[in-house]
Amino acid sequence: MAYSPRLKDKYKADVVPALQKKFGYSSSMQVPKIQKICLNQGVGDAVSDKKLIEGAVKEMTTISGQKAVATISKKDISNFKLRKGVPIGVRVTLRGDKMYEFLDRLISVALPRIRDFRGINDKGFDGNGNYTLGVTEQIIFPEIDIDKVNKIMGMDITFVTNTQNDEEAFALLSEFGMPFRKKQ
Repeated sequence: MAYSPRLKDKYKADVVPALQKKFGYSSSMQVPKIQKICLNQGVGDAVSDKKLIEGAVKEMTTISGQKAVATISKKDISNFKLRKGVPIGVRVTLRGDKMYEFLDRLISVALPRIRDFRGINDKGFDGNGNYTLGVTEQIIFPEIDIDKVNKIMGMDITFVTNTQNDEEAFALLSEFGMPFRKKQ
């Protein structure tokens, strides 16, 4: 039998029936899905130090399991000493099995390693069913060797779903096990 990620199986077995019952969908094809997970890391200091981008690409590739690419500035901004065409960030987009693998590691390993973790904020929805989560340090991922990190940087993790409202997206991510903060 071919390998299938744990959360992909959980989606088919548990998440689809639960959301179908909650929202009254007539077909399992109406149930929202996570289409992709986008990781983005801005490296503002890379304007003066080019080695930071190389390190960030290497770390992001290690975290995601997929080759990361550098993002390039589109225009000159003199206040930031920024020139057009200079690498200023790193990004990677995950789909399919790699997406489910990353989501599993994020929920079960990385998020609980955050200092004073009480759950993630539920205010990161954009009104169209997408959720963005900010992580302050990349060292919460176990793949990163703390001794080899030259600068601690944060990143944005965006979950893109195929639903058009935040309520369904929140229910989808909650069913996957995202540790949202409890409302008082």
